[in-house]
Amino acid sequence: MTVNFSIALRPVLDARRKWRWGANLAAVALMVLSVSSASAQTKTLPQQTAASNAPPVASATTIQPPSQDYLVYVVCESADKVVLVRFGPKGLQKEHETQIGLMPMDINGPHGIAVSPDKKYLYVSVGHGRPDGSVWKLKAGTDEVIRFAPLGLFPATTDISRDGAFIYVANANFHGDMVPSSISVVATDEMAEVKRITTCTMPHGSRLNPQGTKHYSACMMDDMLVEIDTQTFEVSRHFLLGAGKEMGMTGAPDKQMKMSDLTCVPTWAQPSNDGSEIYVACNKANDIVAVDATSWKMSRRFPAGTGVYNLAMTQDGRLIATNKRGQSVSIFDPKTGKELAKLPTKRKIVHGAVVTPDNRYAFISVEGIGSDPGTVEVIDLSSLTTVATLDVPQQAAGIDLWKTEPSKP
Repeated sequence: MTVNFSIALRPVLDARRKWRWGANLAAVALMVLSVSSASAQTKTLPQQTAASNAPPVASATTIQPPSQDYLVYVVCESADKVVLVRFGPKGLQKEHETQIGLMPMDINGPHGIAVSPDKKYLYVSVGHGRPDGSVWKLKAGTDEVIRFAPLGLFPATTDISRDGAFIYVANANFHGDMVPSSISVVATDEMAEVKRITTCTMPHGSRLNPQGTKHYSACMMDDMLVEIDTQTFEVSRHFLLGAGKEMGMTGAPDKQMKMSDLTCVPTWAQPSNDGSEIYVACNKANDIVAVDATSWKMSRRFPAGTGVYNLAMTQDGRLIATNKRGQSVSIFDPKTGKELAKLPTKRKIVHGAVVTPDNRYAFISVEGIGSDPGTVEVIDLSSLTTVATLDVPQQAAGIDLWKTEPSKP
């Protein structure tokens, strides 16, 4: 099925739309309650942002300007936009934005994004439907829609296999009953769901290990980490994350937790660069759990920022953590748990992170609240400073790097 994406059905909706969040999600205060339209603007600022209580950076580093252009995609959940931004010697600017979704009179809610390894396509999960959500395949650069596939209730975080053949989408079911949901496996050529794997309640943080052999996700309403074997498309192990009750187990979870018993509320599972450990963000406990992938035991648990939410690895092994309720981004040495820096963000509700292949920058998405636009921020990973910010449409969420290229003259 090919879809014509040049549909002009919404002349006045951006000024009228309101985001409706379910009471269950509001109970754990993990998402934004309301956003509305605002225009985007660019600002470049070399801003020193080390936290007052964070360990000092070893030595001052001169901020070097970028020598090439970095093109990054971000989805804006309350505006139904896919936005391409460019960062280079001329600063951070918006290249273009594209409307996405099937429903012209309601919010569609794009949440997750993954760029294919060959850089030809991007895949965007769209949370809302009638009632199920979907995942969309777009041509990178032009954002032409190729196909879309229906999935489960509120498809959210998304990752793609190393060969680009499959995407793994967490059906988070943010607004439905507190029952086990699933990970959808979608064949990218046909855009067909080949397996829906039941995991746990409110799965989120879909990530594959570097070898491509295991998929990890966090169970927000079950305080668990779940592992899927990508050869069998079956749950192979799960790990209990509650403080003092950490335990690895084989097979799929066989019971749910009561909301009153939740202590971790995990939102992200991030494998290390070699796949030997999985780092799990405990949004409620404000800490990070490191799980040994071989022994399936906890290696360490260390304090993190307020409302730690999404995680990303730098090429040299540092761990980027967005602090959703803390209006900041932390950078850790995950082997010791030492916080190397904490960088405040321009706006509240910090969401996603992606690191450039050359290890020079981390791009951060920030949702904003109320009438605020969303924001993309750029962190220089050498000086540990924020060097650019850009306003984008409301509720900037999933973010991924498309490519680098020589700077435009």
